[in-house]
Amino acid sequence: MADDIERNEGERQEEAELDPEEEIGKKVSGKKYKAALEELEKAKADAAHWKNEYYKAYADTQNLRRSLEAEQRTMYRYRAEGFLDGLLPALDAFHMALDAPAPTKEAANYQIGFTYIYNQLIQALSAEGLSELTPKVGDPFDSDYMNAIEAVESEEVENNHVLKVHSKGYKLHDRLIRAAMVTVAKKPKPQEPKEEEAKEPTKETPAEEEKAPAEA
Repeated sequence: MADDIERNEGERQEEAELDPEEEIGKKVSGKKYKAALEELEKAKADAAHWKNEYYKAYADTQNLRRSLEAEQRTMYRYRAEGFLDGLLPALDAFHMALDAPAPTKEAANYQIGFTYIYNQLIQALSAEGLSELTPKVGDPFDSDYMNAIEAVESEEVENNHVLKVHSKGYKLHDRLIRAAMVTVAKKPKPQEPKEEEAKEPTKETPAEEEKAPAEA
């Protein structure tokens, strides 16, 4: 038994001492060679597949990153939009108060104070990218930032031009928050010719009256 153990250990030592180059130079059977080639081709195919999957995943990750960054920039740029929607009625109230004629000197002083407050508010909103859209009477109607409430016939203002401004419009950077509300002018309808009044029957002259009995 001990002799068998010693013999096996000696064989293992001899195998360990063999030169690797001698092992490489040994011939292998065609079956083993074919199997090795198949394993190599499979390994190459797997490597190409996972390399392609890696590039796909990398491209998807980069696209997602760019999309999230663009969305974040947009959200930051227009972050005040929801706040401005609730503030517009207050700005309209300022406009009404400042445009109305002051009935007394005291009311005029109040208007001056309101003007200071309004200007400070507009400066703060302008810093966030808000700009006012203020069309004037006689300006051509522009549907990009105007909303026509009605069209009224007018001979003083050209057709399809602003006749009256009801409220200002507002834009946040390049995004329209609210269009300016206006009334536009339209051409008056041509007046229909009046029906000629019925002509009164003409009275006969005295000569005709004298001739009438003679003819009878």
